Amino acid sequence: MQSLWMVAASVLFACMGACVKLGAAQFSAAELVFWRGFIATVLLGAYIAMRRLPLATPHARTHVVRGISGFVALVLYFYAISLIPLATAVTLNYTSPLFLALLLVLWFKQPASAGLYIALGGGFVGVTLLLQPTLVHDQWLGALLGLGSGIISSIAYFNVKQLGELGEPEWRTVFYFSVLSTICGLPWMLANQPFHAIDLRGWLLLAGVGSFGVLAQLCMTSAYKRGRTLATASLAYTTVVFSSVLGVFLWDETLPWMAWLGIVLIVISGLFAQFIGQQYRSAGRIR
Repeated sequence: MQSLWMVAASVLFACMGACVKLGAAQFSAAELVFWRGFIATVLLGAYIAMRRLPLATPHARTHVVRGISGFVALVLYFYAISLIPLATAVTLNYTSPLFLALLLVLWFKQPASAGLYIALGGGFVGVTLLLQPTLVHDQWLGALLGLGSGIISSIAYFNVKQLGELGEPEWRTVFYFSVLSTICGLPWMLANQPFHAIDLRGWLLLAGVGSFGVLAQLCMTSAYKRGRTLATASLAYTTVVFSSVLGVFLWDETLPWMAWLGIVLIVISGLFAQFIGQQYRSAGRIR
């Protein structure tokens, strides 16, 4: 059952990415980020009100760090999706486990094994293979933004894991992230006038970005909370596969074999890094 939650999250994340890429032709990134947060806040807020769930939390600071880092990562990710092939943007965003491993070693001074350095090296070779053959000159900005989203997502992911260990329910974590995304996104959207008119197609795309996003996060958080971490993380990478399929059908995007080799290297290295981290946690070496 836990595996189905992660597969569902992967499909929903891929659908959100497709809606973002389609919506980028009509809306600015600022508008897409704001509406993604606002719609998610309304949907979750209604659920919380109906169930009369408590919003009070003793972990406000961790929620704020998670929310702000997640918001910045989301901004970079949405920009990247609008500029480069969907599968490439998704894969670069999914380098976050590699950067999370670096964060633990360099910032939190956690011990690192030779295996971890091999995983990191393999992952960054994969990034090089993915970017070099697939991007033309005017797509490098999108590549850097996608990579930046992976870097900052590692901070958000670290705080999500902390919140889970502190006993925060998934709906509260996702709700506060949505609220902070709305609050941070509003002044950015207001500064990027003029606003674009929203027709029926536009409303459907914005609804897709918001609803697919919040449902995907809930499914993912539930999968990580209830399932085995490594198995769940393995299935998370199926987002790349689903995004690739959507990219082919919707935009006729194709990647050369070297790029696919890079994607495989990134996925394997990310999983290996998470496996090593799990072994260290089991041994009590990671606080």
